[in-house]
Amino acid sequence: MTVEGVIFNVQRFNVHDGKGIRTIVFFKGCPLRCRWCSNPESQKHQPELGVNPGLCLGAKVCGRCIKVCPNGSLKEVDQAVIFDRGKCVGCFLCAEACPSGARFRYGEKMSVEQARRKVEEDGVFYQRSGGGLTISGGEALAQPAFALALLKEAKKRHIDTALETSGACDFEILKEVSVHLDSIFYDLKHFDDAKHREFTGLGNQAIIENLHRLAGIYSKKITVRIPVIPDFNDAPSALRRLGDLAPKAGNVAAEYLPYHRAGEVKYNFLGREYRYKNIVPDNDKFDYLISQLKDHGGSTSVV
Repeated sequence: MTVEGVIFNVQRFNVHDGKGIRTIVFFKGCPLRCRWCSNPESQKHQPELGVNPGLCLGAKVCGRCIKVCPNGSLKEVDQAVIFDRGKCVGCFLCAEACPSGARFRYGEKMSVEQARRKVEEDGVFYQRSGGGLTISGGEALAQPAFALALLKEAKKRHIDTALETSGACDFEILKEVSVHLDSIFYDLKHFDDAKHREFTGLGNQAIIENLHRLAGIYSKKITVRIPVIPDFNDAPSALRRLGDLAPKAGNVAAEYLPYHRAGEVKYNFLGREYRYKNIVPDNDKFDYLISQLKDHGGSTSVV
């Protein structure tokens, strides 16, 4: 039986998420709803329609989307194309008809074979740099069969493999895929369960437990990634407590990541509200916070 997954991006020539030059396969679907999420198109499992009004040619010049829409979600008003997302049935006919790229699709079904071929296109760079495949999301382990099958195919071809995960999954899934991984990036966002639930939609108890159970069975590198988020965990005491949650093992290191707003425009494309729109990144504060964490072994990286 062909194993398929829903993928929203395949990013080539990445150097931040594993050693060497990486190809990142981004899986659609995530159990968390972090208020600051930079990939809102990753949250829902099913493909979604994105709309960039700035690229629209208008109803007078074009209007192709209006003609093909089967459900009346598009209409012309003063030569402009007006979209009623509530009436959209997700057929994507408008995206297929759009000549300017103003209407597009987030997420495509892909077989393991298709994904494997895309990854192998950059094989020469993996050999030279020690790089390979990183699976990410969303949450890659929200599509466990596809994640496992793709990792197995990569290892058959001696490709280095890495996982970026929120840890919000069944531990048995994490345990099964870990056998096929050369490194793991594991998110920790807050030490307090209630605060974590308020800002992400899910508690943190299983996430913390999964991390410690993973450290007990996995001997390769685990990087605990801690995003430093304003009004959430951006205090030295909170970050120290988060760093202290990381298992005390030689293969585990903590990495603190600065808040950014790179994904804000995608909320507009999806017709959603960006809940951190009034929060501005403060690099000076981030540098100060990191300076207070030197005793906890924190390194920094930009995602």
